[in-house]
Amino acid sequence: MTTDAYDWFEPLYAQADEDVSQIPWALPGAVPYLTQWLSKNEIDGKEQTAVVVGCGLGDDAEALSSAGFAVTAFDVSESAIAWAKKRFPGSTVNYVTADLFKLPAVWLGGFDLVFDFRTIQALPVAVRAEAIAQIASLPKPGGTVLIITYVRADKAIPEGPPWPLTEQELSQFEESGLAVIGKETFREKESRFSDRIQIQYQAPEQGMYK
Repeated sequence: MTTDAYDWFEPLYAQADEDVSQIPWALPGAVPYLTQWLSKNEIDGKEQTAVVVGCGLGDDAEALSSAGFAVTAFDVSESAIAWAKKRFPGSTVNYVTADLFKLPAVWLGGFDLVFDFRTIQALPVAVRAEAIAQIASLPKPGGTVLIITYVRADKAIPEGPPWPLTEQELSQFEESGLAVIGKETFREKESRFSDRIQIQYQAPEQGMYK
């Protein structure tokens, strides 16, 4: 795996010099879809573990921590991780610099909840299948994978990043052994990429990794 697909993240965070306005995908807090999902389902993360893929500046990780989870949050950018730690100095979240395509073996099958909002759509189509397989490797037996992403209806690839996913690409989670247990679609008319999807998957009870 070449790092060309994602080696631009570190310079972007580093050059931002802690100016959030320079991070195109940064939100003023946790992504609302996640906080609504936690509230709607009355999620209690006590005695459960969660991992945030491509955690950026840490807001989503902090939301999961507030819901009771013991959270690991990783990003390929060292500057993003350092920035997140500085933003939340008293946090219990374990912020780690890590590469999605070179995950620590101890993480495989290691989490009750796996969350990704921005990572897959920021990666070129050529590496999507591997990225999805890596994310699908993280939940414990019976664990949950929550994916929220932009989607597109056809095979035409728009200019990016980001590059919205097709439902065919998302079906690779099922090919990796996960089952869809919930799906919602949203439309943000004022956004450049108006169509979004939220899918909740469940890992098989017997587990995929020993």
